[in-house]
Amino acid sequence: GSSSFLTNLLSLLKNSSSPSSHFLPAETAVWNQVSAVLEEAHGILAELQSYNGAGQEIREAIQNPGDLALQEKAWNAVCPLVAKLKRFYEFSLRLENALRSLLEALTSPPYAPMQHLEREQALAKQFAEILHFTLSFDELKMTNPAIQNDFSYYRRTISRNRLNNQQLEAENEVNNEMANRMSLFYAEATPMLKTLSNATTKFVSENKTLPIEDTTDCLSTMACVCRVMLETPEYRCRFTNTDTMLFCMRVMVGVIILYDHVHPVGAFAKTSKIDMKGCIKVLKEQPSNSVEGLLNALRYTTRHLNDDSTSKQIRALLQ
Repeated sequence: GSSSFLTNLLSLLKNSSSPSSHFLPAETAVWNQVSAVLEEAHGILAELQSYNGAGQEIREAIQNPGDLALQEKAWNAVCPLVAKLKRFYEFSLRLENALRSLLEALTSPPYAPMQHLEREQALAKQFAEILHFTLSFDELKMTNPAIQNDFSYYRRTISRNRLNNQQLEAENEVNNEMANRMSLFYAEATPMLKTLSNATTKFVSENKTLPIEDTTDCLSTMACVCRVMLETPEYRCRFTNTDTMLFCMRVMVGVIILYDHVHPVGAFAKTSKIDMKGCIKVLKEQPSNSVEGLLNALRYTTRHLNDDSTSKQIRALLQ
């Protein structure tokens, strides 16, 4: 049952696992696809972490509109940053494809979600790692106002110069349509999570023959595993470092949000298979600087938090 699954998952969190011998060729293909994406994810996070923005240059250019040297300086500072933002956005599309492949593998008949998670632990771990990356990315993005500043400056400059300088567009590979899509992406409080939520919703609506429970049970099981690991002293004492704690918390919040998007009544209703009170309590026990971003994700990226069916108690916990 679930306790052996927990122990297995714990050991999984510690060791990186490769496809096990009973993997079908299709599952190995999925594992390889997701592996490549996850490998890239580390670099993406590092780039986002060191993203400082061109606030200074932009301010000077705006304050001195007649000074062409300052305009040029701001433009030259912003362009490489926009190239980064485009890379992040394009990565979100690859991440979305990886998630879809994993969902297909983890919900395919004839196995129940729990059996899937046990049979394909390497895939379950990859799913967890995608969520971990997603929440890490969004926590960094939420606290970095430079991203939207830089991008809107870039867009304003392009539309201002479109008439007198046709070259801009060619140099920067971010054409208008791409800029529109990027704009919508970065306008989200949690852009990566929103991408994955939409992808999961789409996955469920396209797979009409698949019982919706197959997807939601897979998610609620993972939420439960994370919660139990976080609140049970005997498991917690095995977490040698805060990284493992954070990993569990991010995965838990990630699956809650996906569940809330996919399940008809969401994660907060009494009938939900996720113990929301327990999950929020576990988060609230941590130092606030490590969980504020996660609580914000629950506040701003869920669909059903403000439904009438959500108990006042849960809403109060998230105030």
